[in-house]
Amino acid sequence: MDSRIIDLKSNFDPRGVLTAVEGGIDIPFEIKRIFYMHHVVDDRGGHAHIDTDQVLIPIHGSLRVVLFNGKEREEYIMDDCTKGLYIPRLYFTDMYDFTPDTVCLLLSSTHYDMGRSLRSMDAYMNYLKENHII
Repeated sequence: MDSRIIDLKSNFDPRGVLTAVEGGIDIPFEIKRIFYMHHVVDDRGGHAHIDTDQVLIPIHGSLRVVLFNGKEREEYIMDDCTKGLYIPRLYFTDMYDFTPDTVCLLLSSTHYDMGRSLRSMDAYMNYLKENHII
């Protein structure tokens, strides 16, 4: 799978930790959109983006992320704000098991367009087959 954990540059000193992220340098794309989830009370995700790459960073708390590329599944426990999860385009993403205090930041390579996402597993698998991806 092409998904992976990215170590984010963190500077530690007696005052605390400063972690910085630069698009095109620390992550493999230029950032077009930033959004975050908080006060999450139910599972999130359940879709794949056709042309959007993302990096997920758990700013506070923890969550589990399952990624599926049409052939393989991989699960990540995200609980360290100095690590980001690179989620390539066309990876079906499910997020669950959020702790009540979770704040999760996402960096995106495109502006939001709901029409460019596959909102169910059936739609996702059909898209992969129709486009000869699997």
